[in-house]
Amino acid sequence: MESGLNTSRILFLSLLMVTHVFWSPASPARAEEISDHRVTFGPKQTIDHKGMHTTGPAAQLAADGTLHLAWGGETQEDRGVFYVNGQPGQEIASEPIRVSPPTTPVATLHEPPALALGPKNDVYITWTTPHPKANGKLFTSLLLLSPSLDGGKSFQPPTRVNDDETVTGHSFDHVTVGPNGTVHVAWLDNREGKKDPATYASISRDQGATVSPSLKIDEPSCVCCRTFATTTQDGTLYLAWRKIFPGSIRETVVARSTDDGQTFSPAVIVGHDRWVYDGCPHRPATMGVDKHGRLYVTWYTEGPDDTPGVYVAYSDDQGKTFTPRRQLNSSKGTFPDHPQLAVNQEGHLIVTWEEQSPVRREVVFSSSLDRGQTFSSPQKLNTNKSKSPTVSLNNKGQGVIAWLEEIAFPKWGTVVQPLSIPAPQTASLPRE
Repeated sequence: MESGLNTSRILFLSLLMVTHVFWSPASPARAEEISDHRVTFGPKQTIDHKGMHTTGPAAQLAADGTLHLAWGGETQEDRGVFYVNGQPGQEIASEPIRVSPPTTPVATLHEPPALALGPKNDVYITWTTPHPKANGKLFTSLLLLSPSLDGGKSFQPPTRVNDDETVTGHSFDHVTVGPNGTVHVAWLDNREGKKDPATYASISRDQGATVSPSLKIDEPSCVCCRTFATTTQDGTLYLAWRKIFPGSIRETVVARSTDDGQTFSPAVIVGHDRWVYDGCPHRPATMGVDKHGRLYVTWYTEGPDDTPGVYVAYSDDQGKTFTPRRQLNSSKGTFPDHPQLAVNQEGHLIVTWEEQSPVRREVVFSSSLDRGQTFSSPQKLNTNKSKSPTVSLNNKGQGVIAWLEEIAFPKWGTVVQPLSIPAPQTASLPRE
């Protein structure tokens, strides 16, 4: 559960100004800015949720350009997982498919379901459902996985992922699929009854029909910062989460598996933020890997100086070490939040996040076309009040950013913004 803002953050918000200034490329703590980001955007599309209260979207762009979208939605007392697909720039199905059966509704609308695509036109969605034996106990749930084996036309009945019977939380999940078709699921799990949960993972080698026993990766983990998983072309699996260190220090960490999710390396700190926070910020990290094996991580932190920031770093040695963190947000008058990262095989990066001020809530993005060496200055995408952006790229120069936007008070819709990026750059840039 997300805790209240700490004192420093309240003071920061109370002093916000609406004036925007850009960073100086000379500052080593900031990402180098380039003025020509060379990303072309297509026409926006809006999915009207017709009054339904929804989560932000989860989005994946397939190799053939098909966009897959999922979200959690609530109508009166009913909560479910919904899914659509289509071609960005063309009409997207107006009537979504309901993925979750009525007997396994969504537990909360704090976050979207997790969504991943497999190599055989398969689609995978995970979500949490209320624990049937909760008897009023708060924050209890089961973790479910539902596959589609026909490209999203229909979904199979869900399979339970967590293998314990403990009436507790199994949530803040993520799903990814390796090149061999192995489905990897990660989540936060409090089955041991400790104050803070542990990070767990499981795999499926039969397209979601069954899952392996739950594997404990590490503890203690921040109770509501979502896990994230990604794989490489050679099958290496990376997991990211926010780990708690002595003194209530919250650090984004990454662990690696080279045996298809059976074992993991010790967790490695990414940013060395030294963020002391006695609570859970509810802000996860995201990752991506290019064809050369460079692992990119983006995350939110306030450490060590109690200043909110969105950062990126990368690793060229399979997550054993990371470059010094680079700050992506540049405005001094807004509160940056909830960054999301997408990377294609050529090392093109798109990072999107929220920018909040006392009167506005924007969605911005920054791009890098040279494997994280330089980034464009952040640019706004939305028209009205917006939140919860997500981003996806394929390897054919196509991408999409999607977010929730207020289309007419109090109605919100999902806005889909397609984008294209240029042909691969020929220069091979060394690691700094």
